[in-house]
Amino acid sequence: MSPGCLGKPVATGFSTYQGLHQSGGLCYILGLRIFVRCFFLGGRRAPPEIFRVSDEPLSCERADMYAVIKTGGKQYKVAAGEKIKVEQIAADVGQEIVIDQVLAVGNGADLKIGTPLVAGASVKATVVAHGKHDKVRIFKMRRRKHYKKSQGHRQTFTELEISAVNG
Repeated sequence: MSPGCLGKPVATGFSTYQGLHQSGGLCYILGLRIFVRCFFLGGRRAPPEIFRVSDEPLSCERADMYAVIKTGGKQYKVAAGEKIKVEQIAADVGQEIVIDQVLAVGNGADLKIGTPLVAGASVKATVVAHGKHDKVRIFKMRRRKHYKKSQGHRQTFTELEISAVNG
C-alpha cells in the first residue's frame, strides 16, 4: 500500500453493520483496518465501532495526473476524462486544442508549481459543444421614483473534454 493513500476515503456505504449502507458511511484506510465514520441511523447515532472488513492488505491506486490550467481569465483543476465548461473559445466542435497555460501539475503526492507557468507542460482537450449558460436576471429599482429596469444576460461557454495531461 502506498503511503499517499493512508487516511483517504476509499468507499461509501461499505460495512457489515445493518442499515449503515442506507444512511451512509465513509470508509478510510488506516494500516490494514478500515475505519467507518458513522452518520445518523434512523434518528439515532450509530455506534462508533471499528469494523474490520477483511484481513487481506488493501491497495490504493495512485491518483491520476491532474493540472491547474488558466483559460478565459479563470483557473480550472482538470484531469484526463473530465468535462469542463470554460469561457468561449474560437474552435470548431470536434477540434482538438492544446492548452499550454498550465500553472501546476500533480501526480499523486508529487506537485510541480510553475513560476508562473510549468515549462513544457500542456493539456490536450477536445471541443464537445458550444452553448449559453442559464439567464442571469438583472433588476434595478428606485423606490418612490417610478424607475424600474429589467435586463438579462446569458454567458457563452465552450464545453471541453480533457484527453491528456502532459507535464
